[in-house]
Amino acid sequence: MLSNLLIKNYALIKQLEMSPDPGLNIITGETGAGKSIMLGAIGLLLGNRADIKSLYDPNEKCVIEGSFDLSGYDLSPNFEEENLDFAEECIVRREISVAGKSRAFINDTPVNLDTLKRISGQLLDIHSQHDSILLGSNEFQLQVVDTYAENFGLLHAYRKNFNAYKEAARAYEALKNEAVQLRKAFDYDQFLYQELSNAGLQSDEQNQLEQELTILENAVEIRERLQLAYAYLDNPDNSILEFLKSAVSSITQASRLVPAYEPLRERAQSSLIELRDLADEIDTISSSVDIDEGRTELVRERLDLIYQLQKKHHASTIEELISIHDELGKKVGTVQNLDESLAKAQKAVSKTEEVMLKSAQSLSKERHKVIKTIESLIIERLIELGIPNASLSIQITETQPTSEGIDSIAFLFSGNKGLALQELRQVASGGEFSRLMMVIKYILADKRKLPTIIFDEIDTGVSGEIAKKMGKMMIKMSDNHQIIAITHLHQIASSGKAHYFVYKDHSSEKTVSKIKKLSIDERVMEIAQMIGGHNPTESVINNAREMILKAN
Repeated sequence: MLSNLLIKNYALIKQLEMSPDPGLNIITGETGAGKSIMLGAIGLLLGNRADIKSLYDPNEKCVIEGSFDLSGYDLSPNFEEENLDFAEECIVRREISVAGKSRAFINDTPVNLDTLKRISGQLLDIHSQHDSILLGSNEFQLQVVDTYAENFGLLHAYRKNFNAYKEAARAYEALKNEAVQLRKAFDYDQFLYQELSNAGLQSDEQNQLEQELTILENAVEIRERLQLAYAYLDNPDNSILEFLKSAVSSITQASRLVPAYEPLRERAQSSLIELRDLADEIDTISSSVDIDEGRTELVRERLDLIYQLQKKHHASTIEELISIHDELGKKVGTVQNLDESLAKAQKAVSKTEEVMLKSAQSLSKERHKVIKTIESLIIERLIELGIPNASLSIQITETQPTSEGIDSIAFLFSGNKGLALQELRQVASGGEFSRLMMVIKYILADKRKLPTIIFDEIDTGVSGEIAKKMGKMMIKMSDNHQIIAITHLHQIASSGKAHYFVYKDHSSEKTVSKIKKLSIDERVMEIAQMIGGHNPTESVINNAREMILKAN
């Protein structure tokens, strides 16, 4: 339950704090005094949108903080699901900075708005003046049935299966679309792939072939140059090697006379050996240079093929061509395996659909079980609330699967004898909507773990004896839930355990909305004024006191 509410710097509220009673709390006040502003602030705790324009003082941040006593409510799984620590004393806070930035906290842990909504939605429920209109919505009517049937686990399981089915169906459709595109390009891709495969490209062959072609095309000149170089080195007449041999011989003789010349001899001898080796290698290379027109043509053709393929595929290297070949191979392979992949994807759709439909049927079965009970409970309570000829039928029709199942729900209603049942939105008046919503909130209250329920003028369109009965229903609900009721009716106001009065304070330069908890005498006077106006008679005051005593 809400043990304490703090509102700072919001709209007309400079600072407001209240600690509601665990039972039925009443809030009254003149129209425009600030009751709706309070609800707007509480709405921020539920994750509603924040607006910088709502700051009372634009130079200070706004803080809305609710402290909740969760002892006795099994809400720890909800916190665990959001990876939040659970504590029986839970503090939910929302802040709006002067720059308009909004932040939310649960037990001082920063959370996003989705998490805030999911957690706060388990702590309190607000029924505003306009929410009765929701009752005409088939979606809301379906929620009523699921809440009464306590289908939360089944609905969660179904939605998980439904999402799995939708994901499998999306994957299958995407694969089918991809298959259409791939098959369009298959023939050409296969031709390109086969062409590159037939080429048998090797990563290092282009450079080798280009070097070989250079040698083949210049074989005559290369051989002549190498032979001339060899002749310079090892020509029997006046060759370098012959002169070097003579030089080595002379230095050898000198070193015998002067041992210090030995290093010179060694160097000369080393040079002779090196040049001898060089001459032999030149001779070998020269002998290997063939003038082979056939080989030259083959190398040219091979390089021409490589150049053509590079131009065709906008590639600059063989490595790029090999990479293109591999990618084409994947595409061709994908198309060749499309039938198998499509069959596998279709099987996944069928399997997830079967699981989804099975869970949908289980959910639908539980809904059908409670329909008659809900109908009788609502009619019984509506008769108590002054609609003696109320008639209600809940129709379930099977539909295509949606995130809510395979059922479409319609509440058919008639508040008058002899009139045919029609959908609520077409026949129910404002007062009937209010009473219907009150009845539904009443019969669903114990089906949910909600610690706190807030009614904002749910009594719109009713008065007199009916209002008294609505007050009694709220008292009954407050046995297991904290109820906060905003009302303009004295019959309901007299039913509360605690009574708060919202008013405007004009004593300073800027009007401020405030709230105060009324003492018993103040409460008697407030209810007397609700009955008889600003100057109630003594009999009206006594009547107000008697109403409070009877209710409590």
